[in-house]
Amino acid sequence: MPPSNGPAIRLPKQWSRHVRSAIVHAVSMASVAFIATLARAENRFNDRIRVQAEHERREREVALLIEELRSKDARMERLAAQRRPHYPPIERLAILELRAARSWSLAQTARRLLVTPLSVATWTNRLDDEGPDALVQLGSP
Repeated sequence: MPPSNGPAIRLPKQWSRHVRSAIVHAVSMASVAFIATLARAENRFNDRIRVQAEHERREREVALLIEELRSKDARMERLAAQRRPHYPPIERLAILELRAARSWSLAQTARRLLVTPLSVATWTNRLDDEGPDALVQLGSP
């Protein structure tokens, strides 16, 4: 039975029944191979779209996080450095690790994290002199 949307293909009547059947099967297999190839191509195309959409979602999330940090920094900058909340000892160590990972100077670290360069220098000296335990250790009254 020919497809309703395509032309009818007439096979020669002198061909044997086996030959005509083989031709129909060959055309059918070619059609299946074409559809499988098309489906595979569409899935690859969809993967690219999915990857692009995920990339755009991540870029938007990064932009929102940057804006969130900007807002928090703007609020803290309105306070004098001495009136800002102090970083707990474990955060001080994390800041020094971030400074090392980013290769920031004292001034860059202080500016980025809204502390004075003297604070960062003090933390660094304590870390160098006494090790990480001294920096994290809470002072006794």
